[in-house]
Amino acid sequence: MTAMAVVAPEETPLVVQPRLLSGPPPVSGAESFASHVARLGERPAGGDWLIDVLEAADLRGRGGGAFPAGRKWRSVHQHGHGRAVVIINAAEGEPLSAKDRVLLSKRPHLVLDGAALAGETLGASVVHICINRAFRDERRALEGAIRERRRRRGVRECKFRIVTAPDRYVAGESSALVNLVNGHQAKPTQSPPSPHESGVGGRPTLVQNCETVCQVAMLARFGASYFVQDGQYAVGATVLVTLTGAIRRPGVFEVAMGSRIGDVIEACGGGPTAPLQAVLLGGYFGGWVPWVEAMHLRLDNNELKASGTSLGCGIIAALPQNACGLVETSHMLRFLALETAGQCGPCVFGLAAIANAFDRLALGTGEPSDLDGLRRWASQIANRGACHHPDGALRLLNSALRVFAPDIEWHLRGDECSGARRTPALPLPPEPTGGWT
Repeated sequence: MTAMAVVAPEETPLVVQPRLLSGPPPVSGAESFASHVARLGERPAGGDWLIDVLEAADLRGRGGGAFPAGRKWRSVHQHGHGRAVVIINAAEGEPLSAKDRVLLSKRPHLVLDGAALAGETLGASVVHICINRAFRDERRALEGAIRERRRRRGVRECKFRIVTAPDRYVAGESSALVNLVNGHQAKPTQSPPSPHESGVGGRPTLVQNCETVCQVAMLARFGASYFVQDGQYAVGATVLVTLTGAIRRPGVFEVAMGSRIGDVIEACGGGPTAPLQAVLLGGYFGGWVPWVEAMHLRLDNNELKASGTSLGCGIIAALPQNACGLVETSHMLRFLALETAGQCGPCVFGLAAIANAFDRLALGTGEPSDLDGLRRWASQIANRGACHHPDGALRLLNSALRVFAPDIEWHLRGDECSGARRTPALPLPPEPTGGWT
């Protein structure tokens, strides 16, 4: 995965709109504090006013759920009464995503700005920044940025504490991070109560994605009018997307909200390397969309929801015509089955059974009973896990059953499907080997 790619705005005026990634990329390593301030100016101090700004801007979380950030902050503020805890989620266990790594390695001071604003606004004396343990270079960049801020006179902020999160898919779930900060294994727990009601040490806890707090840092400087205008997306409303698959320039790009997916792939990714059959939106917890539909979809929460999908954590993965969507999906379902926290039957047994049956369909050795079983299990385990891990896997499964239905019929008959290539076209993560601590 390419670490970062930023295209000059004049080259692609329709979609590219660098804000978080504005300015020339650092020659090497992270942006210095002096360069950061010269680029954006000093940040204001946090306070109650900032929650009003987030609500007025209708900032949605960039971690996958697209939950209104202002509503979450206000809830923590109301329940917290000065006892709140803040956790910044930079665990990024999604195999196809690289945006948190870009922000941590290239714009660490923007991350720290947002983290400090959250701490000041909610009355937290310590902000916990949870980083995937595989992010060694990113951790060094963040540690260097923290030291740099401490040395700078006049900078008085809350304490930053870096917490190492295991390199596991569900370790980035909000309750898993609460458990981690509490000194336990980073495994999700049943809710309610939600972390914003009772989290670390039983105190109201804000768990906010890394990109989201960077957007907060921008809104704190420039106000809600910078982000929205008359209910429509303005040039300041951006999202980081990770482009991968059959495109010419994979990488992380910052694009304007409301851009069409086809335009994003053409402008940022340099266009497809081959004719496309589908796009995976949102990563392993996302869903497949036929290319003829996806190319016209806008990066708009409401439009994507109406179409039955979402951008999730910003993944746009292009699948070429000569690849097999069943093979791609089987690898993802197998990964998700192996990534279970092992706490409940729907994950331990349900996802394993689903992965096994789908493997047979992908290999061309399946029976109609496998397809019947997949549909039955999908209805039986929905909304039954200790966390949303089974539901995310089911979202992927159901989209594959719908989008690749003709290919399933071909495979059941033992014939070649439309994607004759049986080797994966999308990057594959290694099988999980690390523990939960």
